[in-house]
Amino acid sequence: MNPYLDIILRSLAVYAFMLIAIRLTGKKELSQLNTTDVVLILLISNAVQNAMVGSDTSLLGGLVAAAVLFALNYALKKLMFKSKKFRELLSEKPEILIHNGHLDFATLSKLDISDEELREAMREHGVDKYKDVKLAMFETDGNISIITGSGDLKQTQYKRKKKHKSLGSLN
Repeated sequence: MNPYLDIILRSLAVYAFMLIAIRLTGKKELSQLNTTDVVLILLISNAVQNAMVGSDTSLLGGLVAAAVLFALNYALKKLMFKSKKFRELLSEKPEILIHNGHLDFATLSKLDISDEELREAMREHGVDKYKDVKLAMFETDGNISIITGSGDLKQTQYKRKKKHKSLGSLN
């Protein structure tokens, strides 16, 4: 087989595997990468490199693999834009956390969103009590959007934060 066709097919297979793996493991933390996430991404990229290029360590082999990944990513984004069914297959949906002042405990538990984190998001939006929240949504990008029943809506944004260890006096 042509060595560059081999690289193209290997790259397509690795891309498809990574897309499925990320979809199955969840997107909830992708918007806020921490040190362990970056290390994982680096190790995965190193692990799949040989699967894409095989024994071809040439510059051209690496460029062909990268070009295939960019082209495939571009094509998938275009396809997601044009096809609702494909977009629904690859993308997750926003989740309702609070509706008319009532918390959805099952969803909060599934998403590992604590009471403190939800209250912080509410304070960021200028809301003190759950009963004042008309709708709170966990968006696909990791943000929590809150809509109140009052007429004085503010446009604010709460980015979900992961808890990180303190670096002592540096923080």
